[in-house]
Amino acid sequence: MSSLKTYLLLGLLGIFFVLLGEQIGGRDGMTIALIFSFIMSFGSYWFSDKIVLSMYHARELSETDAPELHRIVAELAQNAGIPKPRIYIVDTPTPNAFATGRDPQHAAVVVTSGILHLLNTRELRGVLSHELSHIKHRDTLIMAVAATIASAITYLSRLALWFGGLGGRRRRGGTAIDGIVYLLAVILAPIAAMLIQLAISRNREYMADETGARISGDPLALANALQKLAYGVAAYPMRDANPATAHLFIVNPLNGGGLASLFSTHPPIEKRIERLKKLAYEMGMVS
Repeated sequence: MSSLKTYLLLGLLGIFFVLLGEQIGGRDGMTIALIFSFIMSFGSYWFSDKIVLSMYHARELSETDAPELHRIVAELAQNAGIPKPRIYIVDTPTPNAFATGRDPQHAAVVVTSGILHLLNTRELRGVLSHELSHIKHRDTLIMAVAATIASAITYLSRLALWFGGLGGRRRRGGTAIDGIVYLLAVILAPIAAMLIQLAISRNREYMADETGARISGDPLALANALQKLAYGVAAYPMRDANPATAHLFIVNPLNGGGLASLFSTHPPIEKRIERLKKLAYEMGMVS
């Protein structure tokens, strides 16, 4: 199912680029956009994880670098029935984590230096179980592809606006309606990118919370970790984070409030914690 959704997402990417290319450059623009969409689709499928890791300057950790972390991930991966993923670290005080990779055989778990300082071992197990759940259910491919596509759409719309496509179409004899359609395409492109993220993120986080809690056998540990992470991100938001990749993280690294919260790629922390506590009760861990 995840693979089918990925192919549909890549197909929508191609349609969007072709339509935007036609508005910017007519038939020639459509041709260029079609070629670009093929390249983008190929790169998104095979290299989206590497692109995301590069965005955050993630550094791979060997067993010598972090033996305890490797031990925890190996144990949880065995519980989840998947190969042990590679482990990376991002040097930032923002406490957070995410997983990426096109399948369980090519997966990676990424933690920040901030999360290693903030959480105890039990809570860290809960977070890592959540990320291994994304790998187990093959969420990581569509999440990484969506991040790459969202970045490309946002960049393309800004590039089009910068080069003054509206003026170009008028010089080619385009009508005022053409200009309005172009302008709407440029304005709506970042919104389309956000909608891609929203469509794939919220329910997946709930599912990953539940499956991760079952992998670790400790729903309350993940609940405690989420509470700490919410406060940690509020204190140290990841200011250089790319908004197009926010949905990858276990909690939103941008700490958006007000109107931004309406477009959050994550369910409310309070609801996630409530569901985990209910799961703990169902598992007989609390009375």
